[in-house]
Amino acid sequence: ASEILREVGVKLVEYSDGLFVVDPAEMIAKLATKSIDAGAKFLLGVHVDDVIYRDNPPRVAGVAIIWSTVQMAGIHTDPIFIEARAVVDATGHDAEVAAVASRKTPELGIVLRGEKSAFASTAEDLVVKYTGKVVEGLYVTGMAVAAVYGLPRMGPIFGSMLLSGRRVAELIINDLKGSA
Repeated sequence: ASEILREVGVKLVEYSDGLFVVDPAEMIAKLATKSIDAGAKFLLGVHVDDVIYRDNPPRVAGVAIIWSTVQMAGIHTDPIFIEARAVVDATGHDAEVAAVASRKTPELGIVLRGEKSAFASTAEDLVVKYTGKVVEGLYVTGMAVAAVYGLPRMGPIFGSMLLSGRRVAELIINDLKGSA
């Protein structure tokens, strides 16, 4: 993962052989900036309320979002629908997008096993290995992977988070090229 951080210009301090420490604010800012420069869009202050479902074949085709403040206030308002050929659940420990898809659309067959207790050294490899497509149109990355597949949690080690993010991006690019 140090390669990814170097690519975006984050300063790394080697703590021990192969273990690096970074300034988290710098890391977040530089990763976000490079992502935006590459065309990513960030929607702040929203909550995924639902997924857009299609059949024949069964798939996730987008998300329904609602402003977080509207949800917190308990005000009824219709969500905004955003269609997408690939939806990525990077919501962390609760795998919120996969959870709502599982709960509201059982025909997708998504089963969330829930993350196991911490075992960082094992989890680092497993999270990257299991990163990918859950069902057509829905992918998981980071700790959402552990929640979906019943893997141990990692704790405050972020190398696999970055590697998982890179892996899901590569898988989506390949899948979208194949379906074009």
